[in-house]
Amino acid sequence: MKYYRILFLAAALTGLASCAMDELKDYEVQKPQNIEQYEYLNEYDVLKNYVDRTASPDFKLGAALAASDFLAHGQVYALAASNFDEMTAGNDMKYASIVGNDGTMSFDNVRNFVNGAAEAGMTVYGHTLAWHAQQNNKYLNSLIADKEIEVEEGATDVIVDAEFDYSTYSSWYYWAGYPEGGQQTVGIVDGVFQANNPTPTPAGSGWQFQYHVADGIQWVAGRTYKITAMIRASQPATFTLAAGTWGGQAAGNIEVSDEWQEVTVTRTVGVDGGGFVMFQSGEVPGIIEMQWLKVTHEEAKAISWWTDIISNGDAEGDDLTNFVSTHIGGTNGPVDVVDGAGVNGTRAFVVSSAGGGTQTWDTQFFVYANRPLAEGDKIKLAFDYRADVANNAESQAHAAPGGYIHWDGGAAISFTTEWQHFEKTIVVNSTVSPDGNFQTFAWNLDVGAPEAPVNKYYFDNVFFAIEESGNTIPLTPEEKKDTLTWAMDNWIKGMMEVTAEKVSAWDAVNEAISGADYDGDGYYDLQSATNGDPASNFYWQDYLGNEDYVRIVIAKARQYYAEFGGTAPLRLFINDYNLESDWDDNKKLKSLIHWIDVWESDGVTKIDGIGTQMHVSCYANPDIQASKQEHVVKMLQLMAETGKLIKISELDMGYVDADGNTVATSAMTEEQHQQMAAYYEFIVSKYFEIIPAAQQYGITQWCITDASGDLGTGWRGGEPVGLWDLNFNRKHTYAGFAAGLQSK
Repeated sequence: MKYYRILFLAAALTGLASCAMDELKDYEVQKPQNIEQYEYLNEYDVLKNYVDRTASPDFKLGAALAASDFLAHGQVYALAASNFDEMTAGNDMKYASIVGNDGTMSFDNVRNFVNGAAEAGMTVYGHTLAWHAQQNNKYLNSLIADKEIEVEEGATDVIVDAEFDYSTYSSWYYWAGYPEGGQQTVGIVDGVFQANNPTPTPAGSGWQFQYHVADGIQWVAGRTYKITAMIRASQPATFTLAAGTWGGQAAGNIEVSDEWQEVTVTRTVGVDGGGFVMFQSGEVPGIIEMQWLKVTHEEAKAISWWTDIISNGDAEGDDLTNFVSTHIGGTNGPVDVVDGAGVNGTRAFVVSSAGGGTQTWDTQFFVYANRPLAEGDKIKLAFDYRADVANNAESQAHAAPGGYIHWDGGAAISFTTEWQHFEKTIVVNSTVSPDGNFQTFAWNLDVGAPEAPVNKYYFDNVFFAIEESGNTIPLTPEEKKDTLTWAMDNWIKGMMEVTAEKVSAWDAVNEAISGADYDGDGYYDLQSATNGDPASNFYWQDYLGNEDYVRIVIAKARQYYAEFGGTAPLRLFINDYNLESDWDDNKKLKSLIHWIDVWESDGVTKIDGIGTQMHVSCYANPDIQASKQEHVVKMLQLMAETGKLIKISELDMGYVDADGNTVATSAMTEEQHQQMAAYYEFIVSKYFEIIPAAQQYGITQWCITDASGDLGTGWRGGEPVGLWDLNFNRKHTYAGFAAGLQSK
């Protein structure tokens, strides 16, 4: 096997500080078979020397790498220090890498990394202060877990499991075995249960006259129950009371006098399941009577509360997930929200009717809960309402809006032109939720059709909640926000204490924008548990709020940067991916720009820059490639128009063949490598051409070398994403990147 010494690596080292030079070594690598096609790269200078520092004085050429690789002072250290101005740690400065399950934070790796960068004459770009991914979900969820209810020690609640009123209950089983053909009877006499035993059984065989006095009780194994009855006998008597199922009963004596009394016995049931209370009174002569029987148990003291199952009930926000209407023309969509139309001049939900429809449901308003409701759920519904023209409205039960279940939802109203208030507590039954699928209240607003009036119907301050109870209670939204604001403050304070003197630029918030517009406002919504993956991620914005999430991060970063000695101007970026996307004509970038306007609308929050990740691919299909390049240009133009600093924050590139397949590094041809080099040159040169010098923060190459492993493993595993190969040889893409840097 032949080896050759990398000439370009030796040349690259001339740019290192003397303290670093002492640690650099010669490295021998295997010579590629087609080395003659790459030998021209030996003549290239280190990358950062291709930047025109006169035309772009503040531009920083960056590389992403693992802090441990850099601190090992090997080949990664050599390439980074000689070719780049700045470094981004791939994962080492992220929340999950630092915060433990108990909330303790270890910044040792961060401290070593920023100090090592300073010693090598490089800066560090912080990545990232706030993100929904790579968080310590266990710790963060523990902060907002349900809190214990403070009750008096030993306090309990009595839970009623079943009640039987014998003036109305008459379903039981009985059996008499002695004497043969005996005259025992069980029935109701004048609204009272009676068991009549004219012929007692022999001693020890009371089981020969047994009867269920209650059925359909759901027993829980190991639980102790109180069974209480208003009962008497024709003479004082003792007999057996058994509780449970035919698979197992807890039995014992009950003593009854000849006067009406409440008598209570306890039974600890040993089996789960539906069962009964049974008397065995064969030895007792005469009549046993009962007016009622009740089964109860005690649990630790619990309280109940109302949990909202809709959002934005006051119409003051932009989230319309829970509010749908039939718009004029017959299509369902997010309801209209009108400024100044609500109670006291606030916003309100407004539904317009063209009048003259053929059915009462031609115009409808839907309130759609976040969860389905089942039989037995207790809910509260309240709202304010009025109309331009007085009219009645029918109420229906639906599954999803338009998924009709029943004609009467229990909330019919009559509109007047004045504001009225509706409030009702409802226990869901099987009629409105036969399959546990009731989720929507629907109001039919064209009552009187075909004479229904042209009208506008107004709804405001909608409250839709379910009653919950237990020994713990969820934190309120306000409590969760307060707790997580503290957690964010603690995290950013810790990070700034370690980095403020050496790190002056950050991805303040990473990947905040989703790829979907659920509320129909024309812009993508923020990432959240409803459109993302809550099992893997922690969505701070769900608790801090769409507007306050970013504002809190920015404010805390500026506060603690100053407090811990930061002197260089602090640059805070919002970083995201797919901003160059052609499938939505850069809609994600347009959405991000919209959200930046929202965040900055408080007049206090200042976002310095936009980071575009650009994990791109070069396409063999010329039409696809042309579209990709067109939208890279559009992206840069849109970003330049913001006046913000612009950073290509995570640039790397793969290759997709004419059939749409990702090509592994091992299968790449020379022509494909050259196409990738040309695309690098295009991207980098367009950055300098379109982004004004005052807005040029820099470009960071996310992968120094190609990705190891097989396709689909790790970050772009097995793809030709680097400017160097896995043996640290320069590739054609190195030349393309250099050409882009020196473009005029």
